[in-house]
Amino acid sequence: MVSELEDRVQKAVDLFMQGYGCAQSVAAAFSDLYGFTEEQAKLVGAGFGGGVGRLRMMCGAVSGMVILAGMDSGQTDGANRQGKADCYKLTQDLVQAFREENGSVICAELLGLKGPVPAGHFMPAERNAEYYKARPCVAKVESAARIFASYLANKE
Repeated sequence: MVSELEDRVQKAVDLFMQGYGCAQSVAAAFSDLYGFTEEQAKLVGAGFGGGVGRLRMMCGAVSGMVILAGMDSGQTDGANRQGKADCYKLTQDLVQAFREENGSVICAELLGLKGPVPAGHFMPAERNAEYYKARPCVAKVESAARIFASYLANKE
């Protein structure tokens, strides 16, 4: 199981390096465990890139973990309060683990920016050697994927 989970962490990194967003990469690396195709996970995660629509709010890698938390422990009965609570607990645990490891869950802070990007700045940066050199994003994708893999490895 450990090598399978390591393969999934590497898949998340590889997807990011192929140009997919942080949330897409993390969610797609584990999506088949929940009956989702990689393409479906990429679509679900598409709007979370750049800290939600490039607004530099919550890190996309964290959003990818939140998507996976819903797939893993979410409920489909709106009246199921305990199901919601279980999903919220998992989400909070994953987010806290990321915060402890990375210092923040806010995209702008992780990138060293002074605040969110104003609305209207929606064109993503070109992915090239300078992009990857200047941004810690691939490390954040790996961190989020590792945290989720660890959760799966320790799940009862």
